[in-house]
Amino acid sequence: MSTELQSAAKLAHHPPPVTKPGMTASLLQDYRELFKVKVMALVVVTGAAGFYLGAAQSGISSFSGDLLVTLIGIGLISAGAGALNEAMERRTDARMVRTSQRPMAAGRISLPHGIIAGIAVIGLGAFWLLQTNLLTVSLALLTAFTYVAIYTPLKRITTLATFIGAFPGAMGPLLGWTAARGRIEWPGVALFAILFVWQFPHFMSIAWLYRADYARAGIRMLPVVQPDGWSTVVEAMFYAVAMIPVSLLPWRLGVAGLPYAIVALLLDGLYLGYTIRFTKILRTSNEVESRSVARDLLKVSVLFLPVLLITLMLDASWGHLQ
Repeated sequence: MSTELQSAAKLAHHPPPVTKPGMTASLLQDYRELFKVKVMALVVVTGAAGFYLGAAQSGISSFSGDLLVTLIGIGLISAGAGALNEAMERRTDARMVRTSQRPMAAGRISLPHGIIAGIAVIGLGAFWLLQTNLLTVSLALLTAFTYVAIYTPLKRITTLATFIGAFPGAMGPLLGWTAARGRIEWPGVALFAILFVWQFPHFMSIAWLYRADYARAGIRMLPVVQPDGWSTVVEAMFYAVAMIPVSLLPWRLGVAGLPYAIVALLLDGLYLGYTIRFTKILRTSNEVESRSVARDLLKVSVLFLPVLLITLMLDASWGHLQ
């Protein structure tokens, strides 16, 4: 029996006790989980990349006070959306091994507490972000609405939720771009497209690793609905191939030069190679091997994005200095 199945059996027979803040975790730790700080960090980092590149196009300092304003604002809105997401998913989270100890699922934070905190933080973030421009505020609030009100409830209804959820998941760099430039432009859309396409092999590896958990919670991920793995592999492969032309868009649009394009192609080859390796899940009945190739794809996806964005920013800076 796999480690995940053993943990699931233990959870089914011995559900986690209902605790209060400070008993098994401090209130600060619970808030960190409630506000999904790891997800917020991704939004902030990609938002910083978008602002940096947009500022470089405008010829202004990339490290101006507007950058800090932007990152605080989009970070707060992301955190508030994360809290509302956990409020809506508290019951499904309680059924999953990897999420059963989230503060609302475990009862350490009450439903009214979580909802009020989420709405308050979104409101604070929107107010703070007004220091940039109304377009960025509107896009950030639309992102939060899509994530909470559309993506979250659809996860238990249709596998299309993953596709829909990729839209708010890709908004970070576009928000940074509009904060710096005040308008939506093709280079900003290209950054959005990179984040959008990148998510699918990343998501499919996670979905395969935790398919038993998702099934237990009634979440309609592809490996749950079609457990043979074919649809999971096809979707991961399609977007890994699509990443090649999409990652080259900043070069084609003149935001970056040939050095970026070369590094992007090398990274694309690595990402595609590990996605091809991921197809082993179709040919093996060995759960250990199946989880290993999925975990390797996950690790490469986590490496791919920051290296690509850092290369893009360095290349854009070098071109701007010349």
